[in-house]
Amino acid sequence: MGTDGFVSCLKERELEEGKIRAVRVKGKPILLAKVAGEVFGVSNFCPHAGCGFQGGILTGYILMCPCHGWKFDVRNGQYQDSPQTALTCYRCKIENGKICVEIKK
Repeated sequence: MGTDGFVSCLKERELEEGKIRAVRVKGKPILLAKVAGEVFGVSNFCPHAGCGFQGGILTGYILMCPCHGWKFDVRNGQYQDSPQTALTCYRCKIENGKICVEIKK
């Protein structure tokens, strides 16, 4: 882990535009999404039934859970039907061709 708290987890070319990819960073299941050249990270389980998001559908910034269709905004983790429900978000950056995720201590 770098001194800034960011951990390299994937080569940038391994995450295509408009796609999602599940990774584990420091033991945390995180789903990465690349939209408009920017990478977003959210917890990789739906709070509704604990289902993982791999296999879900990303349309623009909206991620739909493959199990029950719940929809979340990957920019802020907000559930589209209730602002009280949100996914944990992780700051991401692209540095030297690698995607890095911030893991706070």
